Amino acid sequence: MPSYQRFTPSGIVSLYYEESGSGYPVLLIAPGGMRSTISAWENAPWNPAKQLSDGFRVIAMDQRNAGRSTGPITSGDGWETYRQDQLALMNHLGIGHFHVVGMCIGGSYIGGLLESAPHRVTAAVVMQTIGLTDNRQAFYDMFDRWADDLKAKRPDVGDDAWPSLRHNMYGSDKPFFSVKAEAFAVDTPIMALQGDDLYHPTASSRLLAESAHDATLIENWKDDPARKVAMEKVYTFLTAHSPGERSPDAAQHASEEAE
Repeated sequence: MPSYQRFTPSGIVSLYYEESGSGYPVLLIAPGGMRSTISAWENAPWNPAKQLSDGFRVIAMDQRNAGRSTGPITSGDGWETYRQDQLALMNHLGIGHFHVVGMCIGGSYIGGLLESAPHRVTAAVVMQTIGLTDNRQAFYDMFDRWADDLKAKRPDVGDDAWPSLRHNMYGSDKPFFSVKAEAFAVDTPIMALQGDDLYHPTASSRLLAESAHDATLIENWKDDPARKVAMEKVYTFLTAHSPGERSPDAAQHASEEAE
């Protein structure tokens, strides 16, 4: 099973990932909140890896301290910590430019990638992004369940790290927790699949689509036959925005962006 070890000032990060298919690279960021893992796709309305691997090189990953990925937990960690992991994995694989497809918390991670490395992301698909409305406590509760499961296994983590990480992840007033809406106002083409519940408010998906320079919003996509149509639209969208041979110039930014 492939695992990439990354050395950071806080300690060693081990990122579990899986690859399938061939073609233009697509990074998958799974749903599940703090438990964002490859296996979470199996319970999602749609598992993009199964379709996209027919024409793309699909890279799926377990986020830090979820599933088979591990890493330090410190009071200074937050959204940027995970973004650095994501970019570091792509650097490790020698990938300069890529598409990104994410669901749930993946929307906020994608916002961070677009804000920090828009020159590397060639197209983005955001399925039912999380977002801040009147639901902050729900995210705090979700974080606490994840943390409670880990605490007994992680005596190395200081008592102050857990509440600090909780605040850094979900204490912001930014509409997507990680970024303001302006992060999506880039030239990168975006397809947004609308959310409709407490963690994935409809208003958040609409705000994302309205903020982007080039966005397509799909409102109905979870149940057949709408799901099949939406899947075909996602595949067509990513294919249309897959460039040919590109120079590896973005990879030169690897160490700067991942440190």
